[in-house]
Amino acid sequence: MIDRLIQWLLRNAVRLIAFLIGLGSFGAPFATEQFLTMGRKLPFDTHGLAYPVAFAVVALLWNLFAPEAAEAFRRWRGAPGLWRTLVRVPVRMAGVFAGAAAVLFVLRDDSRFADLLLTALALALALWLVLSERGRQTVAVAGVGISTLTQRLGSSLVVVIGIAGVTAVLVAMLSMAEGYRQTLARTGSADTVLVLRGASAAEVMSTLDLASINVIEQAEGIARGPDGRPLASPETVVAANLPIKGGAPDQDGSVQLRGVGDRAWLVRPQVKIVQGRKFETGKREVVVGSGAQRQFAGLEVGKQIRLGSEQWTVVGVFKSGDAMDSEVWADAEMVAATYRRGASRNAVVAKLTSAKAFKPFKAALAGDPRLQVDVTTTADYFAKQSEGMTTVIRIIGIVVGSIMAIGAVFGALNTMFATVATRAREIATLRAIGFRGVPVVVAVMLETMLLALIGGVIGGVLAWAIFNGYTASTIAGGVGQLTFDFRVTGRLLWNGLKWALTIGFIGGLFPAMRAATQPVTSALRAL
Repeated sequence: MIDRLIQWLLRNAVRLIAFLIGLGSFGAPFATEQFLTMGRKLPFDTHGLAYPVAFAVVALLWNLFAPEAAEAFRRWRGAPGLWRTLVRVPVRMAGVFAGAAAVLFVLRDDSRFADLLLTALALALALWLVLSERGRQTVAVAGVGISTLTQRLGSSLVVVIGIAGVTAVLVAMLSMAEGYRQTLARTGSADTVLVLRGASAAEVMSTLDLASINVIEQAEGIARGPDGRPLASPETVVAANLPIKGGAPDQDGSVQLRGVGDRAWLVRPQVKIVQGRKFETGKREVVVGSGAQRQFAGLEVGKQIRLGSEQWTVVGVFKSGDAMDSEVWADAEMVAATYRRGASRNAVVAKLTSAKAFKPFKAALAGDPRLQVDVTTTADYFAKQSEGMTTVIRIIGIVVGSIMAIGAVFGALNTMFATVATRAREIATLRAIGFRGVPVVVAVMLETMLLALIGGVIGGVLAWAIFNGYTASTIAGGVGQLTFDFRVTGRLLWNGLKWALTIGFIGGLFPAMRAATQPVTSALRAL
């Protein structure tokens, strides 16, 4: 049955080309869509579903309503001169667009539909190899080629090492973006809100006067502490300079200094003192995040540091497991006095009674004529803060990975063309005794995909062993350095493996086609 299906597909090659033309027509906007939505996380890839449906509709309409065009196209294929040239160019361009669209669709890191499609294709291939006669022929031919890999160890290692390098670099770059995103995502929650002055993009750009702070603290929906007071923390955020650990004597970095009161510890219960104690109100004392302590020099408990024009004493170290680990905390009144902020604060962070209280709370502040503020959950705020940097890192990783992938593709092409050339007589003999072209094509492709799979696994393991948990830092929000760990997740490893298999597919496709289409008599005379 499967053999008949393949024969039907071969007989209806014109319709397949028509399908490619429809696919290519949508290739350019599809590719653009993938790049624009690369950094977006969707629960289901609805954008990706729209394009295959459109491709299928175009192909269906072509075959149903334009049989004369299909027949004319069949005649033009054999026509000499201008008509042949005019037909070849759009068909080849359509194939290029279709191939590019298919590759981009498969490589999208948030495409569940692509993953399901790949799984279905792999299952269909496995069933074909097991159940059909040509599938069993393919397994036999592939077994012969794979058994000789040890005799071609040098050329095989070129493919494996090249693809392993691409996978390792790509996964490492994407793990940096994932670590940055996860660190900021863990910082917020749906039942904690951040109130800023209207049209403020970040805390450091906002200013709230004392009257506004008093109104915000009394708003309905804010949770109450054990003492009955609202769980609202007015906070001052400034950028301070500290010497970088391991840097030159005059090399300073930017750290985010947050002035808080006693409510801050209740609003953020995940912040725990792990060494020393909390700072005392009215004193120039600071507690430092564990991430900031790793990044900057002189933040050990008991030492003094210079912030602004004053000397401050480090009295404790806290850990929260999120972006707060990169900050330095001190008494809000003392920070405001040192940096001449008066009674104003940058923001108010409040704990709500529940996540459902957010909309009434936001509506109450929006309807108060005394206030001009923006209200958002801390989860949304920090997710938005991570979008720009995460997208930039991902684009850089994909660009670097793509450049390396091109080199790996050429390496695979050279290796497999050489392999096909050395096995030309063997392949020709198989075809002469009854093996058809399809088993030969698939067998060569399986050999290349196996090498790509090995390279992808090696590259993923290397990236996980070297970079998972590696600590780095970068400027966050234009204020201070954010310390975060690289995160090599299972999703990233799967994306790296998809890249490896795609390189193997492209690198093995043309050699496989050459092996299947080379005339038997010419191949037998070649050696």
